[in-house]
Amino acid sequence: MTSQKHIERTFIIFKPDALQRGIMGEILTRFERVGLKIVGMKMLAPNREQYHGHYETIGKLISRRGEDTFNVVLDFMSTGPVVAAVLEGVEAIEIVRKLIGSTEPKAASIGTIRGDYCHMSYSRADAEGKGVPNLIHASADASDAEQEIKHWFSESELYDYQVLHEKFTR
Repeated sequence: MTSQKHIERTFIIFKPDALQRGIMGEILTRFERVGLKIVGMKMLAPNREQYHGHYETIGKLISRRGEDTFNVVLDFMSTGPVVAAVLEGVEAIEIVRKLIGSTEPKAASIGTIRGDYCHMSYSRADAEGKGVPNLIHASADASDAEQEIKHWFSESELYDYQVLHEKFTR
């Protein structure tokens, strides 16, 4: 029997720009190709209160960039539906963060999701008074992942199953 010690769950949201551009499937495929599995997924159109609870729970956006930026982000996230998902795998939180790249698209390395599919800077978004279209949100650490998963999913919406490669490695 193998250890579950390094198996983690992490939370992601495909933002409205990922759905509007029709590239969510390409992005999801990148997670699956590295061995992460989807244990929960749903499309929804959250209201401002749901988003406010998400960002307030992690508390970092307001303290980092201010109340005006917080409202701009809420406006951006309300421009269309999103897809929320929980991914599971070996050290999933760090793997997902590496795959998506820097939060500011202009700083994201080529080969990352944001480096390959985005081209926006904070200064440009701020000058235009709009949110940064960076395709995806991902939990920053284990504490955020736990809080975000609980905020967006009930326990009954998360599934435990084996993908083919697990049958050979566990």
